[in-house]
Amino acid sequence: MSSQTKTPSQELAGSPTRSPWWIGAIAGLASAAAGLAIGELIAGIWTSLESPVVSVGNRVVDNVPRPLKTWAIETFGTNDKAVLLGMVALLLALGAALIGMLAVRRGLRFGLIGIGIFTAVGMLASLGRGTSGLLAPLPSLVGGLVAGAALALLMYRGNLDFAGEQAVAGSQTQPAQALPAQALPAQALPAQSMLLKAPNRRQFLGTAAGVTAGAVVIGGAARWLRNQGAAAAERLKIVLPRATQPLPDPPAAVELGVAGAAPFFTPTSEFYRIDTALTVPRVDLSTWTLEVMGEVSTPITLSYEQLLERPMIEADITIACVSNEVGGDLIGTARWLGCRLDDLLKEAGVSATADQIVGRSVDGFTAGFPTALLDGRDALVAIAMNGEPLPAKHGFPARLIVPGVYGYVSATKWLSQIELTTFEAFQGYWIPRGWSVDGPIKTQSRIDTPRNGSRVTAGSTVPIAGVAWAPIRGISKVEVRIDNGEWQEATLGEEYQATTWRQWKLDWKPSSGEHKIAVRATDGEGATQTDQLAPVAPDGATGWHTITVYAE
Repeated sequence: MSSQTKTPSQELAGSPTRSPWWIGAIAGLASAAAGLAIGELIAGIWTSLESPVVSVGNRVVDNVPRPLKTWAIETFGTNDKAVLLGMVALLLALGAALIGMLAVRRGLRFGLIGIGIFTAVGMLASLGRGTSGLLAPLPSLVGGLVAGAALALLMYRGNLDFAGEQAVAGSQTQPAQALPAQALPAQALPAQSMLLKAPNRRQFLGTAAGVTAGAVVIGGAARWLRNQGAAAAERLKIVLPRATQPLPDPPAAVELGVAGAAPFFTPTSEFYRIDTALTVPRVDLSTWTLEVMGEVSTPITLSYEQLLERPMIEADITIACVSNEVGGDLIGTARWLGCRLDDLLKEAGVSATADQIVGRSVDGFTAGFPTALLDGRDALVAIAMNGEPLPAKHGFPARLIVPGVYGYVSATKWLSQIELTTFEAFQGYWIPRGWSVDGPIKTQSRIDTPRNGSRVTAGSTVPIAGVAWAPIRGISKVEVRIDNGEWQEATLGEEYQATTWRQWKLDWKPSSGEHKIAVRATDGEGATQTDQLAPVAPDGATGWHTITVYAE
């Protein structure tokens, strides 16, 4: 027999069976895409459930060290959640690629074991959050099953699960390869053909493309359901009740008319969002209720319609995040509409032993503040901001607004429960993570214009302007210092309400060169903000906002 002539068994063996690494990577990625898309779809249909990626991401948020979390907010700002989700997705993609490569080289069972491990992680991550209970792992479970089925399909279509066995057979059964086909039992030929069948790359790639395309379509449908689903449609149909005593518009003089300074009311579209939710919870109004529970004599449960029937008030309130750096923008002012929290709790009958009010979100987040803060201030169960129902990202259908304290202890969004308890018995989400139990908003001021590092015209009149705040206490004075000179008192916007910030400005004619500008505020009780620099943790940043400008 010439060297160019193949035996029948060699013809059965076909081309070399070891597939390149990228074949396995594609198999793993396509399978993972299918599983994740199904998980997203289930979470999109069942509004109380979280997708696998979000479940894992939320666990990361819950357990990441405080310094790392602070760094993320400082570095990425309000994009920190998108960055985290991207990192989780990247890690899942790397894991999926490795699982696919393992399955192709070692066999399908190894790939299924890897998928099972990832599925278990997703299921465990989903437990104990929100109100979905034992159904919480469903998206991860079904997604894992679909991913396993997709991997099996891809390996079957590409004849990939036999590659490893064929390589072993080729190295250990040399005598059998030398036998002519006539010497083999007739019934052995089909099995040998299956065992030695070469990978079909074209068929595999076509199937992988189909699986991936299906995942993209399903994932797109899931995103549409999340963004444009029933909850969003319900919000658009809401007719807000009128306040019992509607507030007049603020005096025109609260605005000083300086270009570049923050407006008195922060547009809803520009209002800061800081919370622990990686994706915005969607609430079904037909099943949503607000419970007042715990140490009360008469527990109360309200549907959304019943909440809207309660007497409503309007309140102009500035709220701030404890993560706001000196000079930062994690702060805003809005006109809120809602029912008074003290009236609601008076109906429930608060126990004399309760000293903490805990707001609980539909996603399980909690924040607690002292009952002593119900001292007549306009603490609200808010249903609207700036004349519209609460946007989903700002807490629809209801949230707590408590003037004078940072949001991490008070401003629970997507509110589902208000529990009366004690600080000894319960700690809100952020407290065991190293943040202060008390969170009064500190007196602060900010320079909005000119911007740090900007260039101005020497000898011309340059307005220095910004805002200052000390909610509940109010602002009585703002001072500006240029180049370590004397403090100069700025002009304030008209005094309106102590719960809101005040605009300020100072006209300045700079000489040529580099200049440093600092600002400080004095609250309504006569206390001037400290110059001592302190980080945001554990109870809010302090220090004077200082910028550098160049006059030419």
